[in-house]
Amino acid sequence: MVREHLTKDIYIADPAVHVFNGKLYIYPSHDFEAGIPEDDLGSHFAMEDYHIFSMDDVDAEAKDHGVALHVKDISWAGRQLWDSDAAFKDGKYYLYFPVKDKTDIFRIGVAISDKPEGPFVPQPFPILGSYSIDPCVFEDEDGKHYMYFGGIWGGQLQRFRNNKAIECGQLPADDEPALCAKVAVMSDDMLQFGEEPKDLVILDENGAPLNAGDNDRRFFEASWMHKYNGKYYFTYSTGDTHKICYATGDNPYGPFTYGGVILNPVVGWTTHHSVVEFKGKWYLFFHDSAISGKTWLRSARFADLKHLPDGSIESITVDY
Repeated sequence: MVREHLTKDIYIADPAVHVFNGKLYIYPSHDFEAGIPEDDLGSHFAMEDYHIFSMDDVDAEAKDHGVALHVKDISWAGRQLWDSDAAFKDGKYYLYFPVKDKTDIFRIGVAISDKPEGPFVPQPFPILGSYSIDPCVFEDEDGKHYMYFGGIWGGQLQRFRNNKAIECGQLPADDEPALCAKVAVMSDDMLQFGEEPKDLVILDENGAPLNAGDNDRRFFEASWMHKYNGKYYFTYSTGDTHKICYATGDNPYGPFTYGGVILNPVVGWTTHHSVVEFKGKWYLFFHDSAISGKTWLRSARFADLKHLPDGSIESITVDY
């Protein structure tokens, strides 16, 4: 079952959803009409702040808690507050966000609050050694937190190899292994990487890494991690083929084996999601551009998610 959009008076996208204090908390991007022409670098996605929403139940109204963080409050930031995520540890809430620094390089920052809805106070510097976009922070059952991140094209992942900037960033050839999302365990204080980020490798059915030319299956952006029946599910967007796919593994680092499509293409160019369990049921939150008709003005919604007995996930198709 696909639900209606959560809001109609404000455009929100990239919904990262968590259960805190018995409620659903939604951490989306905030789209607005910036008047910037479309390009393959995503310049038209010129978001400036974050609004956080909460829902008492899946059938309840989504409550807008107002501006939780603005780009003007981040001393090192330049522009473009893209997809964020949140985590909780030891009485504090942490908001992780990508934003271009003053040299137009994406870094990942951290902001802290005593409340899940904020407001959040940003740290004076980005995470040391961070780059690219779309942070997702997953808490495993042992209490460790892992950050997954990265995105190609406008997400700048192609400008880095082995966690170092390269002089002429470019995508691999079609017959070469695809660029990978990155994963790193977080430090105890949740403010830094606890290690050098590692490649999250997605394998095909024969155990070989997916190639860069495999646009229907390879990673593009929008990392998310959830765990079901002891198995780790890495879900992500294929970008230019507009699918949300999943791959499964036996530990937070992988390798992961490609499993299939969770969400078929929706209205709009981008597709971005999160998976959450709430009151014993699973849900896929995502966005589309059905209300605005413009790919840079997106609206969040959600659907029931079904894990099948064999460990696969049933594909969702939105009827427009």
